[in-house]
Amino acid sequence: MAPKKIVLRFGPDISDKPIIYRLVKDYDLVVNIVKANVNPQKEGTMVLEITGGQVEGGMNYLRDQGVQVQALTQDIARDEEKCIMCGACTAICPTGALYMERPSMEVRFDGDNCVVCHLCLKICPVKAMEVRI
Repeated sequence: MAPKKIVLRFGPDISDKPIIYRLVKDYDLVVNIVKANVNPQKEGTMVLEITGGQVEGGMNYLRDQGVQVQALTQDIARDEEKCIMCGACTAICPTGALYMERPSMEVRFDGDNCVVCHLCLKICPVKAMEVRI
């Protein structure tokens, strides 16, 4: 079964709770934390890949805890014809989904590793990166 990609958003009131531990322990889920950020105000965002166990039960648990759960429904795509292989996107990509292939020095995109953070859209000088819904 392919992992379900989700985005979690939570406030400071629950940032110190072991919510991921509970997903694993109580709902028998395999959780891969693809990206996580907690700001100084203790508000956080996480991108997870989840498989196994009781996925819907785990999602209901998160909502009961006050976590906003959103399916990752967008995709990033690269327009091969527009791309000039400058590599700007590879320097900013937090997951390595965009990388330089050596020795050819061509930009490659692995959509499976993309967490749709949109950083590549902002940095691309020729707007070769696009959002698909």
